[in-house]
Amino acid sequence: MRDAEGAEPDKSKGRRPTMEDVAARAGVSRALVSLVFRGKPGASAATRERVLRAADELGYRPDNAARLLASDRSRTLGVMLTVHQPFHGDLVEGIYPEAERLGYDVLLSATGPGRDERKAVEALLGHRCEALILLGPSAPAEHLDELGRRTVTVVIGRRAPGAHVDTVRTADSKGVRQVVDYLVELGHRDIVHIDGGRAPGAVERRRAYRAAMRRHGLGDALRIIPGDHTDAAGIAAGETLLAEGRMPTAVLAGNDRCAMGLMHALRSSDVEIPRDLSVVGYDDVHLAHLWPFDLTTVRQDADGLAQHAVRCAVDRLEDRAVPPREILLEPKLVVRGTTGPPPDGRRG
Repeated sequence: MRDAEGAEPDKSKGRRPTMEDVAARAGVSRALVSLVFRGKPGASAATRERVLRAADELGYRPDNAARLLASDRSRTLGVMLTVHQPFHGDLVEGIYPEAERLGYDVLLSATGPGRDERKAVEALLGHRCEALILLGPSAPAEHLDELGRRTVTVVIGRRAPGAHVDTVRTADSKGVRQVVDYLVELGHRDIVHIDGGRAPGAVERRRAYRAAMRRHGLGDALRIIPGDHTDAAGIAAGETLLAEGRMPTAVLAGNDRCAMGLMHALRSSDVEIPRDLSVVGYDDVHLAHLWPFDLTTVRQDADGLAQHAVRCAVDRLEDRAVPPREILLEPKLVVRGTTGPPPDGRRG
């Protein structure tokens, strides 16, 4: 039966459109529609376009839950992140397009107060994620090894010696060396490092700071303030420096978030950056270039780290004989407005 204008009525009206509705609208079989939505060969370009147009007109969306139940594979990558770390958000932005390009979905699970890494990981596995990408996990290497032997696992942002996992990280020693070399060239000698405590990458950055200072003959001047990769740690370090009454001429913070906390504490006490103190961060998160930060920092290639991590996971899912790999990316010092020569009278 047709309506007053001679058009076929939309039988899917009032309910969720099905694959059968798309097939009827496109004038093809349900099996052919299934091939199109699964990205399989068997449909011409014209037919594929007709099916997709029909689906769009009907508002049809594939039922992913049903697809997972009917398949032996979920083609889903689970990503564990920490919500309050801005750099993790930058990594996630790079993970999604690369996963989609390779035909995989992404499921996120966050850590937080009352939700540790174990709970976040088990949630991903419970949703049939085929592989895990862990952003800066703090778990010991032996725990990562156990996880890596359960399922394909990729770690971003830290070393995992001896663990059966892929690792994708930045050459932190080179990044820190670039910072110290740059500050020394400006005339700085009194350079303090606020470290990241037990945070991922903190050990390498702390070790690299010591080595770089000694290489410039500044072993007697090196100083490390215990901290964390948080703004609270930066604020606490700033309060410590203010209480001492004599500032260093430059500070390398463990990451950008710590550097931002430091600048907040110092600026509220009328310390002018970089006139009185130069500040350098690490990561180059998306806020670093914006006012009032304009932060000199070490750029980690978030997109590159994300893309390599996804490819590592997919390569091992497609061929289980592929062994885990370690991929090291180059850092880059990005000079902005928080660094300059040391104050008059304090040049090296």
